[in-house]
Amino acid sequence: MVHLIKANEKDLEKIAELAYTIWNEHYVEIVGQEQVDYMLAEIYNQNSLLEQLNEKKHEFYLIENGQDILGFISISSFNQQDYFIHKFYINQQKSNSGIGSDVLNVLVQKIKPTSFTLTVNRQNFKSINFYFKNKFKIDRVEDFDIGNGYQMNDFVMVRNTF
Repeated sequence: MVHLIKANEKDLEKIAELAYTIWNEHYVEIVGQEQVDYMLAEIYNQNSLLEQLNEKKHEFYLIENGQDILGFISISSFNQQDYFIHKFYINQQKSNSGIGSDVLNVLVQKIKPTSFTLTVNRQNFKSINFYFKNKFKIDRVEDFDIGNGYQMNDFVMVRNTF
């Protein structure tokens, strides 16, 4: 059974560790090791995670299955109806097991959203197919300059009406 545990400051180190493991297993093939290293250093350092949690009002949840922490998700909302999923990462050894769909179902029950929006790399076929399976649709294509000469070439995907 999947549980979402609301994370706080004391959990940020665990989130950074999970990101390091998951990103190095999944994203190197998609964007290369240098960009993975850059993004991990920029997004998952202690100060950045604290800013996301406190100033940007991201809600982080650890994903627990049994006694294992398998990943994390972070969301935010400006109106408590429409949510943006900033991060959704699950240990690659547990992917394709239905846990991701379970996480979305638990999250829907917990927050009762009207919609979810997220971005996903256009070459991340595994995740794109997962989102299609979970009723997301591509809304638009966007490219984001993330600094140091790197771009995020993403689809913006949306799931409406629950």
